Amino acid sequence: MIKDHAIAIIFVHLFMRNIFCLLISIAFFTACSKKSDNIIKGNNPPEPKDTVKQYQTPFVSVPDPKDVIMYEVNFGAYSQLQNIAGVTARLDSIKALGINVIWLMPTYPIGKLKSIGSPYCVQNYLQVNPNIGTLIDLRNLVAQAHAIGMSVILDWVGNDTSWDNPWITAHPDWYQQDGSGNIIYPPGTTYTDVAALNYNNTSMRQAMISAMKYWVLEANIDGYRCDFADNIPDDFWSQAIDTLQTMKHKLVLLAEGSKTSHFASGFQMIYGWNYFTALENVFNGSAAASSLYAVDLSDNSSVPAGDFMLRFTSNHDEESDGNDALTVFNGQAGSMAAFVLTAYESGVPLLYGGQEVGAPKTDYGSETARIDWTANPGMLAAYKKILAFRNSSEAIKTGTLSYFDINNVAAFEKVSGTDIALVMVNVNTNNSAISVQLPPALANTNWKDAMNNNAAVDLGPIYTLEPYQYLVLTK
Repeated sequence: MIKDHAIAIIFVHLFMRNIFCLLISIAFFTACSKKSDNIIKGNNPPEPKDTVKQYQTPFVSVPDPKDVIMYEVNFGAYSQLQNIAGVTARLDSIKALGINVIWLMPTYPIGKLKSIGSPYCVQNYLQVNPNIGTLIDLRNLVAQAHAIGMSVILDWVGNDTSWDNPWITAHPDWYQQDGSGNIIYPPGTTYTDVAALNYNNTSMRQAMISAMKYWVLEANIDGYRCDFADNIPDDFWSQAIDTLQTMKHKLVLLAEGSKTSHFASGFQMIYGWNYFTALENVFNGSAAASSLYAVDLSDNSSVPAGDFMLRFTSNHDEESDGNDALTVFNGQAGSMAAFVLTAYESGVPLLYGGQEVGAPKTDYGSETARIDWTANPGMLAAYKKILAFRNSSEAIKTGTLSYFDINNVAAFEKVSGTDIALVMVNVNTNNSAISVQLPPALANTNWKDAMNNNAAVDLGPIYTLEPYQYLVLTK
């Protein structure tokens, strides 16, 4: 019995010593692990771990690029509330216009240090600007848009951040610096309200991509319009889009840029600035209508099949520069005529929120006036007809284009199989009617008026177009 007791004591002693050693070992390895983590996090942060789970089911009805009709929302002018809820309240009206993709201008908190109040001065990539709402508000907008068949994309500002973004103090090496180690604003610009990011830093890139993934998961958004895309390296966009495309989402990806290399990086759309400039020149009388065809050919010569130029007569940048559609295109009639060309000749169209009712210029970030949605109901009805026909016509979306050289008239035919559309627009800046001698291919042909309930239209050898009249015909 005594012997058994002694053995038991020895066994307990050995067991306790082993337990003690085991605990010491665990503590040692834990300390080493924490030390290692601290070293990594201090100087060379790893890619942020994606702990966000998918919120709701990814939207399955995101349109193909060819079908996109995009609508830009500027919170500052859009509603009396100037917030997300004010947009949500108008989703049915946006849908009725014929829109299937809503682009929300930046939804992030705006920096205060050195700030001029621009929403493109991002204080935190992972938060909603409290002045416009909450994450719940954003989720609600997206969910309600999805419920009626519209996608929602966010504005992504990847070139720079505000001066009080937490990245600056936590990771100054994530920013471009001068020879003295001072963080700088974007070189070659006057954007002193923002600090330039350093795309030579691998950790910053990883954090940026993780932040882009965050909103796809956290708010179930459907893509991005990427600001100042030309100033960011192509290989970053390839890296980011490759990562985004591994997710279970079909995404709309628009580069605010003119570099056709964006297509190779994975963007489906880039900005059609050349066409906008050509339109300006035609409508101010400094260029012939035929110049639009030349620019269209040049633009599309480098666009891969299935990708598109974004065409517009207005957006927040143009309006900020004083180039609102009513001013540039000589009033309501001229702006409608110009929009027909942007919507029908090639590419995919963009509307800037409010232009459908002839809203006055809105300079983003400093709006005092709100859009009067009851103004100019005739314009609203016309925009609806223009977009309804685009939605219904494969010829307009992807058809082969043939141009007719007619003085002071932009005229073209588009054909996709048996679907045929003919567009003629009086772009004469003298505000006068034009009697057009039709080319043999059009003279004495029969059509239907797509803007007038498909009423029969018989073209003779001559057709008269009223000032800024647009004729849209189909077989």
